[in-house]
Order: sequence, then structure tokens, then C-alpha cells
Amino acid sequence: MLMHAGVDVGTLRQREFSRLDTNRMAYLDYAGAALYPASIVKRDAQRLQQRVYGNPHSENAPSRASTSMLEDARAQTLRFFGADPREYDVVFTANASGAIRILAEAFPFGVGSRLVLTADNHNSVNGLRVPALDKGADVQYIPLESDLRAANPRSWLRRAIAPSLFAYPAQSNFSGVRHPLHWVKAARSQGYHVLLDAAAFASSSPLSLADVPADFVAISYYKLFGYPTGVGALLTRRDALAALRRRYFAGGTVEFVSVQNDRFLPRSGATAFEDGTPPFLSMPAVCDGLHWLTRVGMEKIQQHVRELTAALLDRLTSLGARVRVYGPVGVQDRGGIVAFNLCAEGRIGPIESALNSLGHNLHRNANFFLRECRRGDQDLAHYAAIALPQLPDD
Repeated sequence: MLMHAGVDVGTLRQREFSRLDTNRMAYLDYAGAALYPASIVKRDAQRLQQRVYGNPHSENAPSRASTSMLEDARAQTLRFFGADPREYDVVFTANASGAIRILAEAFPFGVGSRLVLTADNHNSVNGLRVPALDKGADVQYIPLESDLRAANPRSWLRRAIAPSLFAYPAQSNFSGVRHPLHWVKAARSQGYHVLLDAAAFASSSPLSLADVPADFVAISYYKLFGYPTGVGALLTRRDALAALRRRYFAGGTVEFVSVQNDRFLPRSGATAFEDGTPPFLSMPAVCDGLHWLTRVGMEKIQQHVRELTAALLDRLTSLGARVRVYGPVGVQDRGGIVAFNLCAEGRIGPIESALNSLGHNLHRNANFFLRECRRGDQDLAHYAAIALPQLPDD
């Protein structure tokens, strides 16, 4: 697979992911988290043992070292996503959901505003409708077609007359469908700010904000390279960030606070939205992860995932009525997430009995991480998300 793209995946697997073979494990939950390369963890452990970092809100040498790494991580994040630092900034958060919450708390919805969402969205994006409705905005959902692709949003994106937001995922967290990136420019031309949820997409495909100038882009670093966890970001156009209105301030987000005079002065830019002490010890590892992905090459990873996904879809569809795949059964405009049900005797049942009915000895050969979507006690679908490390041939 990656060998075809110019990368020896066998060598890469042995060097960075040998724990899979040691534990006889096939990992398919890349929608949940990427596997961390061993070299990033080793490098981070060595660095933490040898260097001293302090709270970046203090003024001393260890603190200045942390501040330097924070700004380096900002700069490298912008570079990785092809974002001009004169136009974009990076707000560090706990994860992509934390990035989206900033908009829930600070986007200036009001009477006359519109929030337009695709019916295929992460629940963190769906949650935006609560503050939007509370502030008098009109909330509209764009329906899905039979293949779970969103309908053309043109009819829902009528000209905005008040601060309005269009939010959609670059790649579905459920079906793997990739929604058109050109919708960003189309929505902005109608006066909308655009939130692009890139958490699933960015782990296996290049994304350039020079070509896709979304106002807000939500990511989680652990979905890109697995380690560190607990760090995400909101990549935001500087003019869009300036339009947000917070009703809360915390340590690190203000220049000063006067209790006697009931006044405070918020900081400008990204730091005005980074409450408290940022995860400064994680920032060097973020930089290492971005370097690692750049060295491997996002285009090569994308091709590898495409080939693995095609192979999985081909094998699933060859099982006929015993498997029900949701969403596209081809690889055109889709990523490495595959949603499916395994059927036993014509009925959707627990995955264990369905696997047994197929006659495959999967559980005795390897541990498979299959996410399950449930409504109450009913299995709705299982899905596998595949990415860099290739499954062993046996």
C-alpha cells in the first residue's frame, strides 16, 4: 500500500507500531484516535527528563521556554494547514469539541441570524443550535441523500443579513463521506462565516486553508498522530476571531482586572480564548507529531488509506446480504471510515454472533476495535476507521 506511494509501510510499522504485532492486535478505531508513533513518545520522554519547563504565565527561563514552544506549535500548525499567519491564528483547546464550544459561547448570533447545518454533523456541532435558538437565530438543517451525502446547500444559504454561520464536517464521523470543500467559498460569498469540522478529515488527507479559506477549523491533535491527548485547536481567521464576543474571562485571557472599578481589559487574538494555563508540556510533542506527518507525507497517507478502504469495501460487499454498508460503497469522495452492520440469518444482531456466522476466526487471531452505534439496546451500525499501519498479512 504505502510502498506503492513511495513509503515502506512494513519498515514504518516495525519501527513505530511494533506493539501491534507484539499484542497480536489489529487497530481499526482511527475515528476515535490515531495510533501514536513510538518515536514521538520516546523523544518526548527524553526531553522532559532533560529540560525544565515552567508555567508560561510566569516570567523566568523555564516559563520563557514554554512560551517559545507554545508559539512554535502555533506556527507549525498554521504551516501544516497552509494558513497564512497574517490571516489566521490558532486557539489551543482541549479537543475539537472545545474548539467548537468557543463558537457556541461567543458567536454573535441574534435576531435575523442563520445557523445552517448539514444533517451529518458531530454532536459537538449540533450543539451550536442551542445558543443560536436562544439568541433568536433561525436554525436550518440540510438533509442527506440516499448515499448519506448532504444535499447541495445552495438553497439553504440565502443571503445573510446578520451574523450567520454555516457548519459542516469535511469528513463524516459516521459514514466516511467527504463533503465538498468548495462549499466554504460558496457560503462565504453569501455572507456566512464557515465552521469546518476537520477532526476526521485531517488525519488522512492534506488540507490547505489557502485553498479552503474557512473562518473556523476545528481539530484534535490526537486524531492526527495519537499523542499527546487533551490538546486540540481552533484555527481561525483573524477577522472572524475579532468578531466573537465572550461573556466570560479567565486567567490568561485578560491584561488586567480591577475589582474596585469593575473593569477588565481582554487580551487580543488567540490568547483571549485560552482559559487558564495551556497544556505547555504537550506542545513540544505537538510539534514532533506535525513534523512526523510531514515527513511521511499526507498525500502518501491519503493514497494508502484510499487503497485500504477500497479493499475493505470490496470484501464487505462481496459478502452480499450478510453485510449492510451505510454510505458510499466506492472510494470516490469518501475517507477511511466505513459504517456497516453484520447480519446473521437476515437480521442485524450483536457483532460477535454475526462474525461467527460468517465463519471467520477473527477474534482468535486478533483483537478488533469496532465502534458500535446504538439506540438503546439495538445495534445500529459498527464502523471501522483505518489509517496508516497496515494490517498484517496473516
